Amino acid sequence: MKLLYYFHPLVWIILFGTIFTRIASFMTMPFLAIYLHNVHAASPMLIGFTVGVAPLFATFGGFIGGYLTDRFGRKIVIIITIFVWGSVFFGFALTTLAAFFVFLNALNGLCRSFFEPATQALMIDFTDNDKKRRLFSVRYTAINIAAVIGPLVGVMISTLASPIIPFVITGIMYIVYGLFLVIILNKYEMRQKLLTNEQNIKSVLHIVFSDYKLLLFLAGGTLIGLGYAQFDSTLPQLIQLKLEDGVKLYSLLISLNAVVVLILQLPISMLTEKVSILTSLITGIIFFALGLIMFGIANAAWLFIVAIVIFTIGEIFTFPMMNAVIEEIAPETQKATYLGASQLKNIGGFIGPVLGGWLLIHFQEQLFLIIALLVLISIPFYKRAFQPS
Repeated sequence: MKLLYYFHPLVWIILFGTIFTRIASFMTMPFLAIYLHNVHAASPMLIGFTVGVAPLFATFGGFIGGYLTDRFGRKIVIIITIFVWGSVFFGFALTTLAAFFVFLNALNGLCRSFFEPATQALMIDFTDNDKKRRLFSVRYTAINIAAVIGPLVGVMISTLASPIIPFVITGIMYIVYGLFLVIILNKYEMRQKLLTNEQNIKSVLHIVFSDYKLLLFLAGGTLIGLGYAQFDSTLPQLIQLKLEDGVKLYSLLISLNAVVVLILQLPISMLTEKVSILTSLITGIIFFALGLIMFGIANAAWLFIVAIVIFTIGEIFTFPMMNAVIEEIAPETQKATYLGASQLKNIGGFIGPVLGGWLLIHFQEQLFLIIALLVLISIPFYKRAFQPS
């Protein structure tokens, strides 16, 4: 029972809502590349562009969404975005043109870039300073609980029924959550400090992007995002090329990724508390790179399983730290703006699938080695960011 009082009730509501909506999202989005390949016979380049366009729009939409959240309030941005987002998944279900998926996934990325900073900033508003790092860790756990359940449910539904049904269910779940938020958010008085009229988007843009540490964090995060993007784009295609029944193995890898996070996050987080943030990040990046190299050389299911465990350990070391660091360097009135600006690292999520698609065609054997080397280049950026000013 004490755990229930650790965070404000509204924070718990958002965390459980994160599980609910991420289950819906994981039912569909990880299989978008396979769906486009099998149902619409899309080329690797078109698949890469379709998958990558979401983080591209999230990259630039995050700052705008964060600014609007700080300027006009968390509640209005959250509610409008969730309903638009639900309609996007209905669009996925209805369209028959592979190219139209590019537009829909762009809108999907834009909605995420508005919704994520807004909900994170809302939780920060209702959380004590000494609990904020724990908040990001718990949120990360919530996402991975959803990642265990969502892909398995998505495969089961698409196997028993039409492949479009998971998109319809996802849309319905987002709309239901939106209606719930309309009721809940009206019960609580918001605690944020709004930006003033003088703090327009141009002035805030100048302040944010003159923050040298933020820029270094974004550069490092971009390279990590480029590597992580292969998990959603080129990896499922590579598994399909190397092994029979690749869809089932890939769905297993997605769930295993989340299970490993849930099992190892607590012991690893206890370990990271004894070392510096920089040490934790470098350790994670090295594991990331090793996992990517393993993906490249794997030619059997068990090797892909070993690779995903190594890859996931890298994820556990790095991901929870990234938003916590951004929150720490952000001014009080610009939490959502900084969290939104941190979405700029998602440019790696756009470049990654497009580059990965090209490498898959021309340099299939060396693909993951090249990507691993690019991920390792992020280490100097983080080292410089943590040096004394």
